Amino acid sequence: MHQEGTDFFQNHSDKFLEMAFKADKNEIIKNPDGYGIKESDCGDTVEIFLKTRNDIIETASFNINGCLNTIACANAVVHMAEGKTIEKAWGITPEDVSQYLETLSDFHFHCAELAVKALYMALSNVEELRRDPWKKAYNLHH
Repeated sequence: MHQEGTDFFQNHSDKFLEMAFKADKNEIIKNPDGYGIKESDCGDTVEIFLKTRNDIIETASFNINGCLNTIACANAVVHMAEGKTIEKAWGITPEDVSQYLETLSDFHFHCAELAVKALYMALSNVEELRRDPWKKAYNLHH
């Protein structure tokens, strides 16, 4: 197992620690306007839930089965996406997530990629449900 160092808390920025431990966005949204799920090779899974109004992401949340690095990345993604237009949210990259967190190690960069891929799947789902609104009744993931 990869070791972060002797003191996890000293090795990370306040922003990283906030995103790793803050749980206000860790929730399942019933009947989301957009839903995405992605699993990594290491077994971590990120689900992203989006509620939109007038092309704006009004609420974003996540559900996760993963390490603290993946939690920090998923939390960062939903905080970065909330309040943005769908178009601008498509511009969020793993590099943006890493920069936002300040101290995500290169070894855990795949966690940012995982969270962003789940976001992209949720954004794609929003667009699909706009094209075919009747599908929303079947968009019940939980």
